[in-house]
Amino acid sequence: MGRGRAKAKQTKVARELKYHSPNTDLTALQRELAGAGKSDHDFDDDYKEYVDDDDEDHPDGDSDPWVRPAR
Repeated sequence: MGRGRAKAKQTKVARELKYHSPNTDLTALQRELAGAGKSDHDFDDDYKEYVDDDDEDHPDGDSDPWVRPAR
């Protein structure tokens, strides 16, 4: 029980969002969209130490036991 009050509040909030849009800073939006073409993301390889190198796993030259042998 008690679902009616929660549903009524959700409906009220949804109606407010649908019909009353908040003030939008159009200049900030324009700056953001204008800068969308350039990519200034520098992705560091934080997981470099976790890379699986077969040489480290099998230093004696044995093949990987999980790989199917070539026919």
